[in-house]
Amino acid sequence: MPDNENTKQIKSRQRVADHGEVFTNPREVNAMLDLVRDESFRLDSRFLEPACGDGNFLIEILRRKLSFLQDIKTPTEWEFKSLIAVGSCYGIDILPDNAEACRERLFAEMLDQVGKKGCTNGYEESLRYMLQKNIVCGDALTYRTAEDKPITFCEWTPIAGSMQFSRRDFQFDFLVTKNHQYSLFDEQGEVQSFDEPVRTYPPLHYTQLYRYEEQL
Repeated sequence: MPDNENTKQIKSRQRVADHGEVFTNPREVNAMLDLVRDESFRLDSRFLEPACGDGNFLIEILRRKLSFLQDIKTPTEWEFKSLIAVGSCYGIDILPDNAEACRERLFAEMLDQVGKKGCTNGYEESLRYMLQKNIVCGDALTYRTAEDKPITFCEWTPIAGSMQFSRRDFQFDFLVTKNHQYSLFDEQGEVQSFDEPVRTYPPLHYTQLYRYEEQL
């Protein structure tokens, strides 16, 4: 069910005037997601909300994805697949308090789910690190972070049979600027690769993802 505290559509008139900040009602969120229903429930289908606010869209996407994990009995399998779901959700917001609120909201939702099953050492740290990388404070129109650096997103790819993820970092601007010139798909209907990653990392176990910070 949607969070009661997140049904308000504005925080203040001043924020609306300064930033055009208006939050989408949960009923409208779900109606819009139903337009891409199959994708919104697919575990590894990637979503980017370029004005994520405190996460009204992303929380519902995450809940839809996690609903497919209810019958998993093995805690480690649930944790690994839950991070596939989290790793596919991306957000940008120009206001720092919104970006942080979005991270904390998704984190709390995950802990509420995992709390019923217990938690493996390192899972919470990896979850928080993944959310820190995927939810960015920045401007989606200029492709820059609040620190005036290029917005960079991590591509988290699960490695079947190993409980590991590989990571590649891409700059956000190529997703927009190059798509103005090229089709997303080639003549065979396959997704085209427009850019090389700015950095590639060796795989890590899902409970050790936070250790990527040591490699920066």
